[in-house]
Amino acid sequence: MQLSDFRFFFLLRACAATLALWLGASLATMAQQQPQQPPAGVLEAPIRFGILPLGGAFESRNDWEPLLADLGRALNRPVSMLSVSSYEALDQAIKRNQVDMAFLSGKMALDAVTQRGMTVVAQVTRHDGLAGYRSLLLVRKGGPVVSVDAVLAQPERWRLARGESRSVSGFIVPQLQLFLPNHIAMETRFKGEIVGTHQATALAVANGDADVATNNTADFERFKLQFPVEAERLQVIWQSDLIPHAQIVMRRDWPPEVQKKVQAFLAGYGRTPGPRGDSERAVLKSLHDLAGFVPADNNSLLPAAQLAHQLARQSAMQAQWVNEEGRASRLARLDAEYAQQLAALRGGTP
Repeated sequence: MQLSDFRFFFLLRACAATLALWLGASLATMAQQQPQQPPAGVLEAPIRFGILPLGGAFESRNDWEPLLADLGRALNRPVSMLSVSSYEALDQAIKRNQVDMAFLSGKMALDAVTQRGMTVVAQVTRHDGLAGYRSLLLVRKGGPVVSVDAVLAQPERWRLARGESRSVSGFIVPQLQLFLPNHIAMETRFKGEIVGTHQATALAVANGDADVATNNTADFERFKLQFPVEAERLQVIWQSDLIPHAQIVMRRDWPPEVQKKVQAFLAGYGRTPGPRGDSERAVLKSLHDLAGFVPADNNSLLPAAQLAHQLARQSAMQAQWVNEEGRASRLARLDAEYAQQLAALRGGTP
């Protein structure tokens, strides 16, 4: 090989090395400019949806499955369901960070937002156009209880079927608006009690296992469709003032763009004309006869906060205290907590 050939060979190698360094630097710069991809599997992680137990856990799961499948397709990610048998079980699941979204009534939604790091994204609407529903007292037709006055006059005679303590219509509202004003604590004054879902309380009275039950207008209408024979045995002897509808809540630490997509999906669900809208409206009707959802924020929980505060004050007023200073201290503490709660809800960041 001649000298000129060696020079050409070394020149070629130098050019190749320089080109490799330039390409490496360019690729590194491009990689830094590209958005970082999440670890494998993160995009496929499901949104975990918790369902408030209004009927049976299995029934609630079946009711929500079509809507959540549509939500998953809209978000291009799976949605899994957690259907439980009690309010307490759902609250604990939210506390343990096992739930990303949930359908909750006023007090449960209030606790989730003020204590569990969640935020309201939507509120349900119904076909009657009312701003809420009502708590009810049910008894058997032709049974021993003939009126609400008979219940209030001698509660020790009757067996009560009621909702859990976090249930707005099954416990909080009847306690607040009916029983405590008549110096009756639901938990202690009745002959016996059954605590369960609205379906369970209605069945308890219809089947003779209880004399009186708490319920609500929305779930009793649903009960009439599912259990027409048993429903025919029941009658309403009392109803409350309007209670605001339930909410859809979501974890605050989810990306804002995902929260907005979820809110947009819910607000538009069942609103489209044509076959697709007809299908969605059928899903909503089977799902507690909902008309749809409207966008909402934490301000929608202000009525629930007021109800909870009023109940806490009434309970404190009727409790036994060593002295009046103790009662006054308790009431002052409740008022201070309520003021903080209102400020947090109005500010949007409890």
